[in-house]
Amino acid sequence: MTIFGPAIDVRPMLPVERQSMLALLRALDPADWAEPTVCPGWDVHDVAGHVLNDYLRRLSGGRDGHAGAVFADDETLPSYLARTNDEFVRAGRQLSPRLLTDLLEHLGPDLDALWAARDLHAPAGLNVSWAATDIDSPAWLDIGREYTEFWVHHQQIRDAVSRPGATGPELMAPVLDVFARALPFTLGKHHRPDGTVARLEVVGPAGGQWSAVRQDGRWRMTMAGGEPAARVSMDQDTFWRLASRGITIEEARARSKRSGDHELTAAITTLLAVVA
Repeated sequence: MTIFGPAIDVRPMLPVERQSMLALLRALDPADWAEPTVCPGWDVHDVAGHVLNDYLRRLSGGRDGHAGAVFADDETLPSYLARTNDEFVRAGRQLSPRLLTDLLEHLGPDLDALWAARDLHAPAGLNVSWAATDIDSPAWLDIGREYTEFWVHHQQIRDAVSRPGATGPELMAPVLDVFARALPFTLGKHHRPDGTVARLEVVGPAGGQWSAVRQDGRWRMTMAGGEPAARVSMDQDTFWRLASRGITIEEARARSKRSGDHELTAAITTLLAVVA
């Protein structure tokens, strides 16, 4: 049984999500670009610039084999990303909104081509640390992680400028499915007898159910039915914001229903699917 569950191929949705974001960016008024977002210290322009940084970094490393990363002394991955992301965003403030949007449109197809050439079941170009730290991630999960990154920042921009969200099932369901693959890692330190099942239910048109089972000394994604030892239910808006830390754990718990094993349900409501 795979730890990460069945593969999901988000590649067809990457250009769809990008076109939705580009249409949004091109429709913004000049004042909209200065609206603050949920990302501390970043406005709409900064978040769009950060997405451009993601494009450039993945193309440089994944397509061109450019190492690029230079860690400062004693710098962790989260602190490195926080520093370099902020450095790029600050430099990117000199780009006009039009140029920023044009660059995203120009580079997007190159990124799509990079992902299209990947074997989904081969080792990932970059491991997904919020899903596992002791085994290699598959490429499909790495690509899925990138999709969630783009969608979340897209949605943060929509929130900032009070535009209706990109929350239809077509765009949002893959985000929730990928985020849910953090469930085994989230439960990792909680030892239970083999066969114990914990379940996450996400309510809404884009939602679903995901379960993890304890087997051979670790938690794994499973399709197992039956009554779980722990169950957490929350709506789709709560789940994506929890997983990306757009809301606090306490807020997520207040908006959730929990039953069964208290330690396991408490753990599920700490699920994190971004590097932090």
